[in-house]
Amino acid sequence: MNALGCNDIMFSYSRKAETVFSGESFRFKTGINFLKGYSGCGKTTLLKILAGYLTPSSGSVFTPSGHPPFSTEYQRQEMSFLFQQLNLLPLASVQRNLELAGELAGLKHSLIRERSKYWIEKLGLKPLKHRKANQLSGGQQQRAAIARALMKNAQVLLLDEPTSGLDDLNTRLIINALSEMVNRECICVICTHDHRLEELAHETTDFNCFLPVERHLLALA
Repeated sequence: MNALGCNDIMFSYSRKAETVFSGESFRFKTGINFLKGYSGCGKTTLLKILAGYLTPSSGSVFTPSGHPPFSTEYQRQEMSFLFQQLNLLPLASVQRNLELAGELAGLKHSLIRERSKYWIEKLGLKPLKHRKANQLSGGQQQRAAIARALMKNAQVLLLDEPTSGLDDLNTRLIINALSEMVNRECICVICTHDHRLEELAHETTDFNCFLPVERHLLALA
């Protein structure tokens, strides 16, 4: 089954918190799938459920390989995740951040060298490859984090706001890189508010159509 998704999921962050999902199902196929909707509607929560970082209280999550989303095989080898917070290792160089992603995925050293060189050049990071992550600008960190996410050549790529704050030229670099990944038959799910990425989308899921809008936004809807 070359698809990623979930069936009839229920999820809330605590017993007292509002329910984020109450029986929804999602299915994503090969290509670039957009998640759109108001801030706070559950897009990031769904990405983390698909990544195995959060577990629904009921329902099921399925992955292309059939491995459970919380399994080591899925999280280290088959799936890559880009957090909004980027989560680069601050005292490691750009190149070392990429190499560690490859090592955790169990890639051969020759392949790690090849891919890190490729993505560093592809995303305009060559002059910065020996610089520590905490010495980079916000936009540079964002490109480095995306390069790290692409290192595995993962079958599942989950990206949370990959171009927020980037200028048009750097956004074009990201668009070109993501287009290349889709040509490798990747299932890519992107949570974004960035209209510049719309040309990439093969499918779009608009949360505003079926999930409740937060109260403070109702008057503006």
